[in-house]
Amino acid sequence: MKSILSGFTIFLLATIIFLYGYKNIVKTDTIKDKNLELTQSDLNQFYKIVKIKDKVLLNIPVISQFPELARGCEVTSLAMLLHAAGISSDKMTLAKEIKKNPTQKKYIDNKIYYGNPHEGFVGNIYTYEKPGLGVYVQPIIELAEKFLPGKIVNLTKNSFEELKVHLSDQRPVWVIINTTYKHLPNSYFETWYTEKGPIRVTSKEHSVLITGFDKKYVYFNDPLTGEKNKKAPINDFEKAWVQMGSQAITYLN
Repeated sequence: MKSILSGFTIFLLATIIFLYGYKNIVKTDTIKDKNLELTQSDLNQFYKIVKIKDKVLLNIPVISQFPELARGCEVTSLAMLLHAAGISSDKMTLAKEIKKNPTQKKYIDNKIYYGNPHEGFVGNIYTYEKPGLGVYVQPIIELAEKFLPGKIVNLTKNSFEELKVHLSDQRPVWVIINTTYKHLPNSYFETWYTEKGPIRVTSKEHSVLITGFDKKYVYFNDPLTGEKNKKAPINDFEKAWVQMGSQAITYLN
């Protein structure tokens, strides 16, 4: 029998999902119209409830960004994410294909004019001998979509608990963090004037692949050190992640 979900029913369902887990869309063509005429079987396919576990530790092979990619932490972490999803793509291919921001660094009236990492990779990805910084989440999403079209999930600006949901569902999470894995003092940041306006950046910017967590620690594959399931205090890590804009992605199975 068909059942038409009222606004209240949808609200109730959303509340239950919020309390007990994450709503993971696995069959988007189930929705037929604004009335959401779904059978219970449809709902079971449409929603997958995932409960946050107390402890998760995934077995994801680690990849080092060195020696080829001095600033390639973001694409190297993406390579690890793609490998976890069953996609074979090496870091050098990703480094070549990541969107670049061609803006050259300039100093005018004691101000720094440079590229915007939200728009593309800023500077040189291969060597520290030339200026550069890195790239933020949007160009990474665009690149990841080439390998997993329609399956990349942008978790940016979500809570850290949301990341735990995906990890509990056996999927690692790509994030932007810093190299200390804890909240940075303001003195570590500087203002760049970009084509999209001023932004605050830090040379400590980094990217890792989160592979697990427990009550005390978060675990991650670190392309900077080549360490698998490296750990950091989870509270410190979360604060650093939020400070860097809560940028994160994963994929749908």
